[in-house]
Amino acid sequence: MTELIDLARSIVERAEDGEAVEVCVGRAVRTEVRVHGGDVESLTLAESRGIGVRVILQSPDGNREGLSHAGSFDADVVGELLAEARDNAEFAEPDPHVALAQPDGVPITGIDPWSDALEQMSVDDKIAIAIAVEAAALAADTRVRGARTSVYGDSRSESAIVSTAGIEITGRSTGASTSTMVLIDDVDGGTRTGSAVDAAVSPLDLDPQMVADRAVDRGLQLLGARQPTTARPSVVLEPRFAATILGLVAGMLAGDRVVKGRTPFADRVGHQIAASMLTMFDDPTDADSLGASSTDGEGLACRLVPLVSSGALDGFLHDCHTARVAGSASTGSALRSVRGTPSPGHRALHVAAGGGDLASFVADMDDGFLVAGLQGLHSGVNAVSGDLSVGVEGIRIRGGELAEPIREATLAGAIPRMLLDIARVGADLERLPGGSRVPSMVIDGLTLGGAGS
Repeated sequence: MTELIDLARSIVERAEDGEAVEVCVGRAVRTEVRVHGGDVESLTLAESRGIGVRVILQSPDGNREGLSHAGSFDADVVGELLAEARDNAEFAEPDPHVALAQPDGVPITGIDPWSDALEQMSVDDKIAIAIAVEAAALAADTRVRGARTSVYGDSRSESAIVSTAGIEITGRSTGASTSTMVLIDDVDGGTRTGSAVDAAVSPLDLDPQMVADRAVDRGLQLLGARQPTTARPSVVLEPRFAATILGLVAGMLAGDRVVKGRTPFADRVGHQIAASMLTMFDDPTDADSLGASSTDGEGLACRLVPLVSSGALDGFLHDCHTARVAGSASTGSALRSVRGTPSPGHRALHVAAGGGDLASFVADMDDGFLVAGLQGLHSGVNAVSGDLSVGVEGIRIRGGELAEPIREATLAGAIPRMLLDIARVGADLERLPGGSRVPSMVIDGLTLGGAGS
């Protein structure tokens, strides 16, 4: 990573009096293999480079920020970036809160999410993983008639941030994943699908058989599914769907939404916003999480950020800009690419363990609904009001047993109300490919819409 840090320094050293300069440099190598019918459908090997320069000019009515970026390290391209950023800053709207991150004394952890195995593995071995996933899925059950797609993907990336404020950091990471979506003949002549994914820092830790088995099981459990009648059962979320819902909540706790008043939680710090059994925090310092990182997008140390403790709102996820607007301090939660400015967000959402697990939740339930799929999250969630209405499929629960599968249904409610209506938080914590560590949950009060709704 010496090349990256030297390149960033060479630009920062050209800063003039009265301006602050920050340079973010990164490069990545990506592989993607798609197979179908035992043959390679597509193979992508790509390398990307990027460099972004931020310049902040002081002015009497507020600082002005300019950004420039390029996808090349060529000297003639890099040589123009600082001038372009300066020019862009001249035309920017003044903002008294825009400024570079200042070192805050929080120690940087030694997290290094890197595996040499990724670079050492041959392309043929990577292809073999995707083929193995597809083959295992086709062999799992006679009702599986094919796989729409089976994929292996990986990436390795390196980055550096240097600024006139004294920030100088480097970081690197690797990641690999494999997934499949199977096609299963349904009893009505239609087709059900089931999908699953596994991800790890090292490709050697992937489990193709597990991915295949989960994908097939998820498709088989929905055979014969029909549209339900409208009801208000208790809703059971396995960890992957609990993480999806709580990820929406974490998005509403991002500082940029808070300072703009575009969240239902803006003025609720210290107030009870969820059932007392929910404790939630962002912890990118957890080295076992796929969201782990030593530093954030502004070069500050990542740290554990409490969000909800026993149902009470602790605070928000801030980068340096939103923290200044809110009169607070950065929580080391800046996310960014070389092409844009930092913005706050979560990396590794964690929930404290409760009691019980998915099987016990089902066994204890007289009237419930086990979610097996969510659709339309981008269009069906209003992040300002918290209203939610999304497509859903799953299995009804009756008398402690899984009953009829359903599809073509909707799940509706309001996220602020949902949090207060959390009835159970499990102890079955699961580390998910997105970096979260979340257990199963039960939520009351939601409407399952179907026929007659």
